[in-house]
Amino acid sequence: MVILPAIDLLDGQVVRLAQGQREQVTVYSKDAVGVARRWVDAGATWLHVVDLNGAFDGAYTNLPFARRVIEACGIQVELSGGIRTRDTLAKVLEAGASRVVLGTKACEDPDFVAEAVGRYGAKIAVAVDAKAGQVVSRGWVAPTTVSAVDLARQMKTAGVRTLVCTDVSRDGMMSGPNEGLLGQVLDLGGLGVIASGGVSSLDDVRRLKQLEPRGVTGVIIGKALYEGAIDLAAAIRAAA
Repeated sequence: MVILPAIDLLDGQVVRLAQGQREQVTVYSKDAVGVARRWVDAGATWLHVVDLNGAFDGAYTNLPFARRVIEACGIQVELSGGIRTRDTLAKVLEAGASRVVLGTKACEDPDFVAEAVGRYGAKIAVAVDAKAGQVVSRGWVAPTTVSAVDLARQMKTAGVRTLVCTDVSRDGMMSGPNEGLLGQVLDLGGLGVIASGGVSSLDDVRRLKQLEPRGVTGVIIGKALYEGAIDLAAAIRAAA
């Protein structure tokens, strides 16, 4: 199980939002590369980099900053947020992304995802972002009628093998992951699931480690790292 420190970019700055709400923003750094190097020095082998401008507005505007992170840190990086066209998808992969996470397009255009998987294979992952069990899209502000489990099932059928599963209501709230939601998705079988949202302690990491045999392949940690509630090196040891 891999620990993926989150680097959320808004206007080029490293920030965290509470429950994905744009108006509830905390700025942690203006130096995304410096933050990335900090996590690499602590032992990270993957980073989860999100363009929040893209998530809200539909265009991956922070690509120059993401590219610098990829070039500077020398580890695997997955990019997410506002990747909604073939051109944008090609550009983020050309920038060196090891994996790309599609969210809104998975809800609105499953054929786009199937086409991307056919072309790029395991480089394509899908975000299952849910609130009260129902998927939300477009930066988590647009509700849908699709359940998290139904979207996961559709994406599995489309050939996706990695999902990033987030309980939006817990993201940035330091309240622990939603293991019930994770369990429902894991019950589908045959998927690698990256747990996200609410991870706030080493005990959370250890509990998620127990789900590794069922398919939890990674854990994204954001606010708990920036607030010092979790030491990244210790989390990596716990995950291993």
